Amino acid sequence: MSAYVGVFAVSSPCEQSTGAETLQTERQLNLFFAEVERRALRIAEIAVRDRDDALDLVQDAMIKLARNYMARPTDEWTPLFYRILQNGIRDWHRRQNVRNRVMVWFGRGAKDDSSYDPIVEAPDPSGRTPDEELANQQAMVKLEHAVGELPTRQREAFMLRTFEGLNVAATAVAMGCSEGSVKTHYSRAVHSLRETLGEHWQ
Repeated sequence: MSAYVGVFAVSSPCEQSTGAETLQTERQLNLFFAEVERRALRIAEIAVRDRDDALDLVQDAMIKLARNYMARPTDEWTPLFYRILQNGIRDWHRRQNVRNRVMVWFGRGAKDDSSYDPIVEAPDPSGRTPDEELANQQAMVKLEHAVGELPTRQREAFMLRTFEGLNVAATAVAMGCSEGSVKTHYSRAVHSLRETLGEHWQ
């Protein structure tokens, strides 16, 4: 259970409407928020490395989605929500004066490795022994730290594709860039993570 469930009660822009259609949309929006909140918080927390700020960013993204895009088709909510969240994260970094430090990572070139996809190559989690599960948890901690060190756009592409499971087209909408840019950022992120994590990148 998250610490910010209360956002659902304040996020609706249709307080004066009591129509059945609006109530149904509000219920769908609440279900959508309940589904994405944990993953969104994880993305924001890795990005800003502060849980309280991450909570604020996720809440703000939820409120903005409800106020501005509630009437859009439900299949558009996911990329719109993550685009709002990523914009909020970028604004946070600008306010914290760390953009220059992050930009240093953009200069680290890497060969294209589009043939490797962690989503496809990920091992089946079923049937793991306790030792294997512990090793997996330790590897995940290392992965999250390494992802947090990626350049901003590489981190966004990797997390939206891998953690959230968005396809290239939806990731492009969420990031506000072309599909080609998504593929480039994602490929560079994978290459960098494989170099950083070494044996843990299985």
